[in-house]
Amino acid sequence: MKRFNVEMAVGVFLVAGFICFAYLSVKLGDVALFSEKTYPVSARFGSVSGLKEGAIVELAGVKIGTVTDIALDPESYEALISLAIDADVKLQEDAIASIRTTGIIGDKYVEVSPGGLDDYIQPGGEIVETESAVSIEKLVSKYIFEKK
Repeated sequence: MKRFNVEMAVGVFLVAGFICFAYLSVKLGDVALFSEKTYPVSARFGSVSGLKEGAIVELAGVKIGTVTDIALDPESYEALISLAIDADVKLQEDAIASIRTTGIIGDKYVEVSPGGLDDYIQPGGEIVETESAVSIEKLVSKYIFEKK
């Protein structure tokens, strides 16, 4: 009888450990088991240098979505990115999407500046006003080689 209690305690401890491990794996891996409510929005940029799928989308410093796809438009030769925006966030039609860097050499993300119109972008719509990524290499080379 005593051996059964020890085995039961060890079993409960192992099950609890596996549950904790699974929880930490999901949270640290930023995996959404239960899909959050989002709607798709696209944007076109001249350059998305350094931006990756899964990058965050921020508005006023708050995460409001993620980058789901990056592709090249074969007709205009512009980068076409797809965003998944949280359903409770409504973007105005004149919102501006910019590609920014966290710190000097950090990861790239999309920053959305709100607009002033009362009309909102519908699911599947497009952010028309965009600002491409600033290339640090181009700025440094311009400063070094064009200095007179």
